[in-house]
Amino acid sequence: MLIASDSPAVVDDVESALGGPDTSVRVVGAGVDVLPAALQRLPDLVVLDQQIGNMGAIASCLNLRLEESADRIDHIPVLILLDRRADVFLAKRSAAEGWVMKPLDPIRLRKAAAALLAGGTYHDETGRPRQVAAASASRDVG
Repeated sequence: MLIASDSPAVVDDVESALGGPDTSVRVVGAGVDVLPAALQRLPDLVVLDQQIGNMGAIASCLNLRLEESADRIDHIPVLILLDRRADVFLAKRSAAEGWVMKPLDPIRLRKAAAALLAGGTYHDETGRPRQVAAASASRDVG
Protein backbone atom coordinates (compact mmCIF):
# COMPACT_ATOMS: atom_id res chain seq x y z
CA MET A 1 0.00 0.00 0.00
CA LEU A 2 1.16 3.51 -0.81
CA ILE A 3 -0.09 6.41 1.33
CA ALA A 4 0.34 9.99 0.14
CA SER A 5 -0.14 12.61 2.82
CA ASP A 6 1.82 15.41 4.41
CA SER A 7 -0.19 15.01 7.64
CA PRO A 8 1.33 12.63 10.19
CA ALA A 9 -2.11 12.26 11.81
CA VAL A 10 -3.68 11.08 8.54
CA VAL A 11 -0.83 8.65 7.91
CA ASP A 12 -1.19 7.27 11.45
CA ASP A 13 -4.98 6.86 11.03
CA VAL A 14 -4.62 5.02 7.71
CA GLU A 15 -1.74 2.84 8.88
CA SER A 16 -3.51 1.85 12.08
CA ALA A 17 -6.72 0.97 10.20
CA LEU A 18 -5.19 -0.78 7.18
CA GLY A 19 -1.73 -1.87 8.26
CA GLY A 20 -0.84 -5.25 9.62
CA PRO A 21 1.87 -7.90 9.65
CA ASP A 22 1.14 -8.87 6.03
CA THR A 23 0.88 -5.30 4.74
CA SER A 24 3.79 -3.38 3.31
CA VAL A 25 3.20 0.35 3.75
CA ARG A 26 5.13 3.10 2.00
CA VAL A 27 4.48 6.78 2.67
CA VAL A 28 5.21 9.80 0.49
CA GLY A 29 4.69 13.34 1.68
CA ALA A 30 3.99 14.99 -1.67
CA GLY A 31 1.64 14.25 -4.55
CA VAL A 32 4.46 14.63 -7.04
CA ASP A 33 6.14 11.60 -5.42
CA VAL A 34 3.18 9.24 -5.96
CA LEU A 35 3.97 8.23 -9.56
CA PRO A 36 7.71 7.66 -9.00
CA ALA A 37 6.93 5.56 -5.90
CA ALA A 38 4.35 3.54 -7.86
CA LEU A 39 6.78 3.02 -10.72
CA GLN A 40 9.50 1.90 -8.32
CA ARG A 41 7.28 -0.79 -6.78
CA LEU A 42 3.66 -1.17 -7.90
CA PRO A 43 1.39 -1.06 -4.83
CA ASP A 44 -1.88 -3.00 -4.46
CA LEU A 45 -3.63 0.18 -3.32
CA VAL A 46 -2.89 3.91 -3.28
CA VAL A 47 -4.47 6.04 -0.55
CA LEU A 48 -4.37 9.77 -1.35
CA ASP A 49 -5.06 12.57 1.10
CA GLN A 50 -7.00 15.27 -0.73
CA GLN A 51 -4.73 18.11 0.35
CA ILE A 52 -1.08 17.24 -0.26
CA GLY A 53 1.08 20.32 -0.74
CA ASN A 54 0.94 21.68 -4.27
CA MET A 55 -0.24 18.44 -5.97
CA GLY A 56 -3.24 16.96 -4.23
CA ALA A 57 -5.13 13.71 -4.55
CA ILE A 58 -7.10 14.64 -7.65
CA ALA A 59 -4.04 15.62 -9.66
CA SER A 60 -2.09 12.61 -8.35
CA CYS A 61 -4.89 10.23 -9.31
CA LEU A 62 -5.23 11.80 -12.75
CA ASN A 63 -1.48 11.46 -13.22
CA LEU A 64 -1.68 7.73 -12.45
CA ARG A 65 -4.64 7.31 -14.83
CA LEU A 66 -2.84 9.14 -17.64
CA GLU A 67 0.21 6.91 -17.25
CA GLU A 68 -2.07 3.87 -17.18
CA SER A 69 -3.86 4.96 -20.38
CA ALA A 70 -0.45 5.28 -22.07
CA ASP A 71 0.44 1.73 -20.93
CA ARG A 72 3.37 2.99 -18.86
CA ILE A 73 1.96 1.63 -15.58
CA ASP A 74 -0.48 -1.11 -14.60
CA HIS A 75 -3.82 -0.22 -13.05
CA ILE A 76 -3.72 0.61 -9.34
CA PRO A 77 -6.91 1.10 -7.30
CA VAL A 78 -7.04 4.56 -5.73
CA LEU A 79 -8.82 5.59 -2.52
CA ILE A 80 -9.12 9.34 -1.90
CA LEU A 81 -9.59 10.81 1.56
CA LEU A 82 -11.97 13.73 0.94
CA ASP A 83 -12.27 16.87 3.06
CA ARG A 84 -15.77 17.93 1.92
CA ARG A 85 -18.83 16.30 0.40
CA ALA A 86 -18.65 18.78 -2.50
CA ASP A 87 -15.35 17.19 -3.57
CA VAL A 88 -17.03 13.92 -4.58
CA PHE A 89 -17.48 15.44 -8.05
CA LEU A 90 -13.71 15.83 -8.36
CA ALA A 91 -13.05 12.32 -7.08
CA LYS A 92 -15.40 10.93 -9.73
CA ARG A 93 -13.67 12.97 -12.45
CA SER A 94 -10.27 11.70 -11.36
CA ALA A 95 -11.40 8.08 -11.95
CA ALA A 96 -10.69 7.04 -8.36
CA GLU A 97 -12.37 3.77 -7.44
CA GLY A 98 -13.24 4.99 -3.99
CA TRP A 99 -13.39 7.79 -1.51
CA VAL A 100 -13.90 8.20 2.20
CA MET A 101 -14.99 11.41 3.90
CA LYS A 102 -12.97 12.87 6.76
CA PRO A 103 -12.90 12.60 9.69
CA LEU A 104 -11.56 9.12 9.11
CA ASP A 105 -13.15 6.08 10.67
CA PRO A 106 -11.29 2.73 10.77
CA ILE A 107 -14.40 0.74 9.84
CA ARG A 108 -15.09 2.79 6.70
CA LEU A 109 -11.40 2.70 5.76
CA ARG A 110 -11.31 -1.09 6.07
CA LYS A 111 -14.53 -1.51 4.08
CA ALA A 112 -13.23 0.81 1.37
CA ALA A 113 -9.84 -0.90 1.12
CA ALA A 114 -11.42 -4.37 1.04
CA ALA A 115 -13.81 -3.32 -1.74
CA LEU A 116 -11.05 -1.78 -3.86
CA LEU A 117 -8.64 -4.68 -3.35
CA ALA A 118 -11.44 -7.05 -4.46
CA GLY A 119 -11.78 -5.09 -7.71
CA GLY A 120 -14.83 -3.07 -6.70
CA THR A 121 -15.61 0.48 -5.69
CA TYR A 122 -16.42 2.27 -2.46
CA HIS A 123 -18.31 5.56 -2.40
CA ASP A 124 -18.72 6.87 1.13
CA GLU A 125 -22.22 8.21 1.78
CA THR A 126 -21.18 10.23 4.85
CA GLY A 127 -22.58 13.74 4.68
CA ARG A 128 -24.84 13.05 1.70
CA PRO A 129 -28.22 14.78 2.02
CA ARG A 130 -30.86 12.28 3.14
CA GLN A 131 -33.43 13.06 0.47
CA VAL A 132 -30.84 12.60 -2.28
CA ALA A 133 -29.62 9.34 -0.75
CA ALA A 134 -33.20 8.05 -0.41
CA ALA A 135 -34.10 9.01 -3.98
CA SER A 136 -30.94 7.33 -5.28
CA ALA A 137 -31.67 4.15 -3.32
CA SER A 138 -35.22 3.97 -4.70
CA ARG A 139 -33.90 4.32 -8.28
CA ASP A 140 -31.36 1.56 -7.70
CA VAL A 141 -34.06 -0.88 -6.50
CA GLY A 142 -36.46 -0.44 -9.40
